[in-house]
Amino acid sequence: MEFVTILLVVIIVLAAIILKKTIVIIPQSETKIIERLGRYYNTLEPGINVIIPFIDQAKTLVAMSRGHYVYTDSIDLREQVYDFDRQNVITKDNIQMEINALLYFQIVDPFKSVYEINNLPNAIEKLTQTTLRNIIGEMELDQTLTSRDTINTKLRAVLDDATNKWGIKVNRVELQDIIPPATVLQAMEKQMQAERNKRATILTSEGEKQAIILQSEADQRAAVNRAEAAKQQAILQAEGEAQARIRRAEAEAIAIDKITEAVGKSTNPANYLLAQKYIQALQDIAAGDKTKTVYLPYEATNVLGSIGGIKDLFKE
Repeated sequence: MEFVTILLVVIIVLAAIILKKTIVIIPQSETKIIERLGRYYNTLEPGINVIIPFIDQAKTLVAMSRGHYVYTDSIDLREQVYDFDRQNVITKDNIQMEINALLYFQIVDPFKSVYEINNLPNAIEKLTQTTLRNIIGEMELDQTLTSRDTINTKLRAVLDDATNKWGIKVNRVELQDIIPPATVLQAMEKQMQAERNKRATILTSEGEKQAIILQSEADQRAAVNRAEAAKQQAILQAEGEAQARIRRAEAEAIAIDKITEAVGKSTNPANYLLAQKYIQALQDIAAGDKTKTVYLPYEATNVLGSIGGIKDLFKE
């Protein structure tokens, strides 16, 4: 009885083991390579799959997990990222620096990724490192520091072409860190400081130059405005004097007309005006400084004529 019980337990255990090895459940975005008696047989799809236990075996391969190599029989078909350690590279101008790269890739052909390469993660890492050294070796330091996109594009193109036979699709490559030596960093810092000082000096001189130009333009405009103002003032003053002379002439003409009306047509008004001016001049001489000697031009004919005109005027 006990033998029968033990036999039943053994049969149940064997059945469970056989059932477990017969039914293989594959998660979504994963697959397994099945070998039958050591030869490739099938690539399992996500879901429930049935295989022959002890005859069909899943192929074991090397994968990268959290920065370490591990052995697994499942192939992850999702996009994966490898964060490689920093490596030393030398630029075209013989500057040694450290570079850290990120690689985003995806397995598109599980068969090739298993049978075309022995250690896929290690092969990708070494290929990335050597390709990166070749690309950086063709560029100078300044170009390397300012051309990350160019480096990423070249590196992705080379890796994608090289890994195509491994069933790998390289989607993109990103350079995380580019670290030059400390001495180079100090020299670059001094150079940037010198460039900043140079730009500051140039900007200051340009500002002073512009200020001088603007000041000279302002002085020129001010001088032009002053000249225009003086011109306008002179024009207005001349016009004013002309208007005043015209007004005085008009007033004298009116006065002569009034005098003509007053003295009558028989008397020459010029004689009247001359007599008036003569009398006014004598009054001015009499009211002047008594100690001074006044010399008057003496023309007997003119004086007599004036006196005669005055006489005739008063006679009228």
